[in-house]
Amino acid sequence: MFFQKITIAGVGLLGGSLGLAIKRRRLARVVDGLVRRTASISECERLGVVDHATRDAHRAAEGADLIILCASVARMRELAEAMRPAFKPGVIVTDVGSVKGTVVEELEPIVSAGGGHFVGSHPMAGAEKAGPGSASADLFEQATCVVTPTSRSSAVAVKRTEDFWRAVGGVVMRMAPETHDDLVSRSSHLPHVVAAGLANYVLSPMHPKEQARLCATGFRDATRIASGLPEMWRDIVLANRRNLARVLGVFIADLEELKHALVEGDAKTIEEFLVTAKRRRDEWLRHPVSSSPE
Repeated sequence: MFFQKITIAGVGLLGGSLGLAIKRRRLARVVDGLVRRTASISECERLGVVDHATRDAHRAAEGADLIILCASVARMRELAEAMRPAFKPGVIVTDVGSVKGTVVEELEPIVSAGGGHFVGSHPMAGAEKAGPGSASADLFEQATCVVTPTSRSSAVAVKRTEDFWRAVGGVVMRMAPETHDDLVSRSSHLPHVVAAGLANYVLSPMHPKEQARLCATGFRDATRIASGLPEMWRDIVLANRRNLARVLGVFIADLEELKHALVEGDAKTIEEFLVTAKRRRDEWLRHPVSSSPE
């Protein structure tokens, strides 16, 4: 696989890691980056995550064979609209968004109107750190990369998109956008709001000052992802709010059952809760689908 030019729109952790992975594997002759701030131009070029960085959407998109939208899900429509006049005929546009239903619905017609092909993607990779300074060329190694074509998708564009994710080290899984959003509401979005809820509650200034000193590695590990960018996660949970609200309701109901068992001193139910959790997590660890946390 080889592209003459790949453009990364949004050069943060994911975009910067993609740039490094593309360059290491020589998947493109040129890698350009579209950034929001003037200071990011020199930073991205100094770090070597792209060959050229610019704030000019037209210049970034011009001549690109593949464009990867790595901005927040709330900004993707705006980016696609800004880049559309410069689309090369047949350009493939994909993204890294954690929500697919609304993104695919909005971007497919925009990209198609510009003579290109949109194929939704979501690499299950990331970290609580942000910015191109945290980028890694190995971020996508063995990470599950979901590709979400529709009935209107070009078969050739879908294949090239899947081949691209494999080329940067990913393990490709294909599914409908709606199925993706249902599944990640449980595996990605729910854990984030639970971690944030723990951090908000346990570290509340309403508790005694000694509370924080009694938070050790278990609390740190359970709340790690709460350090993610709040603005990005606000956009994600809002975009998938219907699925997230539903699964959050089920999760709260499960906790209410545990609360009832605690009040009643029901040792059997409490033990079953803990044993089941350990068995399911241990089994998942023995047969991991993706080694990249999100």
